[in-house]
Amino acid sequence: MNRPGFVLTARRRARELTELAEGTTVDVLVIGLGATGAGAALDAASRGLSVAAIDAHDLAFGTSRWSSKLVHGGLRYLASGQIGVAHESAVERGVLMERTAPHLVRAQPFVMPLTQLTPRRNAALAQAGLHAGDLLRVSAGTARGTLPGPRRLSAVETLRAAPGLRPRGLRGGLLSWDGQLTDDARLVTAIARTAAGHGARILTRTRALSVTGSGALVRDELTGQETRIKARAVINATGVWAGELVGDIKLRPSRGTHLVLRAKSLAGLTTGLHIPVPGELNRFVLALPQGDGRVYVGLTDEPVDGPLPDVPEVPESDIGFLLDILGAVLDTPVHRGDVVGAFAGLRPLLDDAPDDDRSTGRTSDISRRHAVLTSGDGVVTIVGGKLTTYRRMAQDAVDAALAARGVAAAPCRTARLPLVGAASPASLAAVSAPRRLIARYGTEAAAIHALGEREPRLREPVADGVAVTRAELLWAVRHEGALDESDLLDRRTRIGLVPTDRAAALDAAREALASAAAEPAGR
Repeated sequence: MNRPGFVLTARRRARELTELAEGTTVDVLVIGLGATGAGAALDAASRGLSVAAIDAHDLAFGTSRWSSKLVHGGLRYLASGQIGVAHESAVERGVLMERTAPHLVRAQPFVMPLTQLTPRRNAALAQAGLHAGDLLRVSAGTARGTLPGPRRLSAVETLRAAPGLRPRGLRGGLLSWDGQLTDDARLVTAIARTAAGHGARILTRTRALSVTGSGALVRDELTGQETRIKARAVINATGVWAGELVGDIKLRPSRGTHLVLRAKSLAGLTTGLHIPVPGELNRFVLALPQGDGRVYVGLTDEPVDGPLPDVPEVPESDIGFLLDILGAVLDTPVHRGDVVGAFAGLRPLLDDAPDDDRSTGRTSDISRRHAVLTSGDGVVTIVGGKLTTYRRMAQDAVDAALAARGVAAAPCRTARLPLVGAASPASLAAVSAPRRLIARYGTEAAAIHALGEREPRLREPVADGVAVTRAELLWAVRHEGALDESDLLDRRTRIGLVPTDRAAALDAAREALASAAAEPAGR
């Protein structure tokens, strides 16, 4: 059931901007509405503080929508000796899967095929690593029923799990489990709406022009009007763009590229693949089935120099690298023409290494531990980290901001605070709606499904071959703060990851926006 306070609309945005322009001072101003920024807004608001959270674009506009959609336990970090980071990842994975977002995260099986390209020594190390990862699960307190344990597969079992693999030279496989998000942008939307339900002002299309420890000069990107938001504490959660607001922050952005393939080009793959990168012990290319007829294949880890774009482009070199690694284990190789979409995200890695340690230029070697930095005038910046640990990053940022500015508040409570739509597995199973909707909206799926019952046309898919319905687009405008076609197609849904699907769905998006705009103000 949708609750009024958890609703984001264009009208609410305009009203709250007006309140701030009239001189309202908030306890905490958060700049950036990716996972960490939205998480900081929720953390502060749930402690009873007044909050404004702004973004120059939209919810999950930046790095948070370009991830692998994994909630992972930090196995890679364990392999590189980053035990603290690995344990933190395992803990936060358990928090998401069992408490705060069980409707958005599911257990996903992965197979690592053991081929001639995988030396037996490397296979033994990988198997030991998977069992060490299972010990991480135990230490994090995550139930075996949530994430099954790893095991060795025969060649026959491996081919049954992933029929598209090349049988020649296949010695077997290693089966493991990790958490997979239905969608990363949907997670951010749920976090932001939950923050709004606790009183936070969630303001998209609101650009910070300058920032101090006591507030920011901002511009409404829809009207051009400038105003100053006054705050007792300020958090800069703008990721790779953090240095544009606060000086003396050195980042080494890394580009992670994914390809979008149709599942049919991978023999209908439903089990994820871990494919070792030749010559590397702890780097893999992942094939990630999405359950919607798509498979994402990623990812690269390449340093990025120069100006940072709002939306990163995918170079052909990244596409070729991923196709080569994938093709090495498939019976029928995937070709460039099979790639129906591609996306890249920029990781905000903290550059804290001495100059003489940068000679390799490898961003894959930089720690994924997050860092909280406080400027001379009290602005707190949070950088580094990863999607899985957004909640802990937000907690640390809020703690630091309150300490820096002497603001008193209750302790953090987000580790046990369910996001909008969350419920127990039994409760979710009882929701009267299609399983696909429940996996994206949780308990709210029934309300979205009911829209189609009242108006049958809303049950229709927005385009041929796309599962998203017209009701979902209308819901995104009425309840999730979507303001234009890009919000609808590129973030509230992920139709836009395939350009041809996006073009086919554009008319439906415009219709949803027009329909919502014509509704009475009281809706």
